[in-house]
Amino acid sequence: MADQIDDDPTEPPQGGAITAEPLRRALGDRYLQYALSTIMHRALPDARDGLKPVHRRLMWAMRLLRLDPNQGFKKSARVVGDVIGKYHPHGDQSVYDALVRLAQGFAVRYPLIDGQGNFGNIDGDNAAAMRYTESKLTAVAAAMMDGLDEDAVDMRATYDGEEEEPIVLPGAFPNLLANGAAGIAVGMATSIPPHNAGEVASAALHLIKHPDARVETLLEKMPGPDFPTGGVMIEPASSIAESYRTGRGSFRLRARWKVEDLGRGQWRIVVDEIPYQVPKSRLIEKIAELINARRIPILADIRDESAEDVRIVLEPRSRNVEPAVLMETLFRQTDLETRFPLNMNVLIDGKIPKVCGLREVLRAFLDHRREVLQRRSAYRLEKIEKRLEVLGGYIIAFLNLDRVIEIIRNDDDPKASLMAEDWGRFGTLTPAMGEFGFGPAPEGREPGVYLSEAQAEAILNMRLRSLRRLEEMEIRNERDALAEEHVRLSALLEDEAAQWDRISDELREIRATFGPPRGFGGAITPEEIDKLKAAHDPYPLGARRTAMTEAPKVEEMPPEAMIEREPITVVCSAMGWIRAMKGHVALDSELKYKDGDGPKFVFHAETTDRILLFSSSGRFFTLGADKLPGGRGMGEPVRLMIDLPNEDEMVALFAHKPGAKRLLASSTGDGFVLNEAEAIAQTRSGKQALNVKAGGRAMVCAPVEGDAVAVVGENRKVLVFPLEQLPEMTRGKGLRLQRYKDGGLSDARVFDRAAGLKWLDRGGRTRTVLGEELAEYAGDRAGAGRMAPRGFPQDNKFN
Repeated sequence: MADQIDDDPTEPPQGGAITAEPLRRALGDRYLQYALSTIMHRALPDARDGLKPVHRRLMWAMRLLRLDPNQGFKKSARVVGDVIGKYHPHGDQSVYDALVRLAQGFAVRYPLIDGQGNFGNIDGDNAAAMRYTESKLTAVAAAMMDGLDEDAVDMRATYDGEEEEPIVLPGAFPNLLANGAAGIAVGMATSIPPHNAGEVASAALHLIKHPDARVETLLEKMPGPDFPTGGVMIEPASSIAESYRTGRGSFRLRARWKVEDLGRGQWRIVVDEIPYQVPKSRLIEKIAELINARRIPILADIRDESAEDVRIVLEPRSRNVEPAVLMETLFRQTDLETRFPLNMNVLIDGKIPKVCGLREVLRAFLDHRREVLQRRSAYRLEKIEKRLEVLGGYIIAFLNLDRVIEIIRNDDDPKASLMAEDWGRFGTLTPAMGEFGFGPAPEGREPGVYLSEAQAEAILNMRLRSLRRLEEMEIRNERDALAEEHVRLSALLEDEAAQWDRISDELREIRATFGPPRGFGGAITPEEIDKLKAAHDPYPLGARRTAMTEAPKVEEMPPEAMIEREPITVVCSAMGWIRAMKGHVALDSELKYKDGDGPKFVFHAETTDRILLFSSSGRFFTLGADKLPGGRGMGEPVRLMIDLPNEDEMVALFAHKPGAKRLLASSTGDGFVLNEAEAIAQTRSGKQALNVKAGGRAMVCAPVEGDAVAVVGENRKVLVFPLEQLPEMTRGKGLRLQRYKDGGLSDARVFDRAAGLKWLDRGGRTRTVLGEELAEYAGDRAGAGRMAPRGFPQDNKFN
């Protein structure tokens, strides 16, 4: 038998009780916890040091491993192991990816980690496995952590409580703006571009002097982003200012290019800087696809000649095209131009997510630096006071050496005896000597000069060699220097202006170390970048790499200029299967069609033409000649390319000619003249031109080539009237062409009256009616006309 279950399902499980809670509230609370965890501990950087927890923990672990800039490398796997084992309980690959990015000079403006080995490249290739690469900290990272040993920031316990880690780094380097940040949280995201550290320092210095400075003034010091891969930013100044004022916006970034003269009128374009975060290999692949698809016919070839630097060569198909026109085409169709978003969403004080403007971000950095300065100064002041206390005891020992030795040699408890002795009775101490650290008088004793416990302990721990006369002089000199520093630090902590002066000095040092080299302050021109590249390899860390300029005004090329012009023959069957055959095939040649199908339209065109289709509902549709299926097969149904209803018939199919006009007419005998430009449709659903009455349909779409209109009705009556009597319209029913008692319109055409009205007779010969014979059919528009002459086609059609 199966075991019986005696447990009562209503009883709470052992070890805890069941708590009833609505599912909506339970899910909401848990999702909120997850969202807050993602925002606070993963996605958003701290406004003070510009780091996320994983980056901060990486740097802290490397510092404890003594991977300083002047030390040797260690395996990256060792670093990642320490980080995930002690501080960051997440996957090793995600931590290694963060380490790799901090070491990539093309991804980070000022790398925080110095990598040795394969750390990926600008082509988009991945870094080698962590067991193959080595790493250590850079000078920028060292500046970020300067002061950690001086109580500059608060520490907290790690996730397992066994270690400690800093909540935030002291951050002497303005990392948030200098290196930027990117992340996606729950319901919010951040995207901060990198900037030039020297320019950020200059803007911060200006904000110290002018706390209410306008964003436009700050942008005079820091004109905009400075991307590690260079490029040219073409965003208008007004747009940049608005973005930094609100903390939201975007910047247009283009590749940097130049023209290389090959002599004899030949040239080529060389791209030596590409937009930030664009993989070079994918960019080249995309351009090559456009060339193969003939989307950029003015570009013949692309080559990647990159080595250590970027060098992409573009070969034009024709030397007559302007280089700027070619590049503008590429900018529109490829990632040679991108938009980098700005969303300065950061954690204020490490707790509150907020979208900040430039001034708020700089203020958060400066306030943090002031707090760090105050804490370091207070820490140093405390250390000085403790040292001065010890030095005061040393001086007492030197001045009363015999008595000190006597106490140490004879007393069982020398420490207590040293502290109980009134050293002032010997008359060897001045008032200044007792300024720091002397202990209180023992109970029952007269006021005097007594050693503190720390002083007595220090005297007992002195080495015999320290009793030299020279050592006494060094102690006195050290005491005087520390006393002077104590005065300075005390004054610094009490004077806010002095604190900002000290921070200003630190910022000037950062600007001198990491900013542009001398003679290259502010925005830098492409010519100056070339000079720097020639003088340095490739150019100094602090030199501005991204040029700032306005978008050049280049005349736009028409869309057809992007298509290689080739002759084609457009063939459309009676059942609506369309294709384009290469070259101009003879229009009377035999062509293959599907069984039961036959020819309807055959005409010559070019791949740059737009093909217009006129339907029986009076609607025009537009097809690109370059997009028509090839002529090797039977083609494709035209109804798959446009939204032509099944009940509509094709009345006309022809290649659009700029400036040409068409005569439109319906079966009810109404019509007008239409400029072909008005017939071009921008969507698959087409464009209505001729309004047709109920029960009627569009019948005529004839070219306007002449000065007279010939109309024939189903009653075989012909009417000829001047073209000027017919209006030119863009849409409508039109005017009456011919009057009928019964039936309607059969055909209409425009012809040259002087050349006569022509048609083909039964024998295939051309019949021409002109002069007095033609005058018999002449009249005004809307007349009834006269019976067609003998020999007129039986189908009542002029053609």
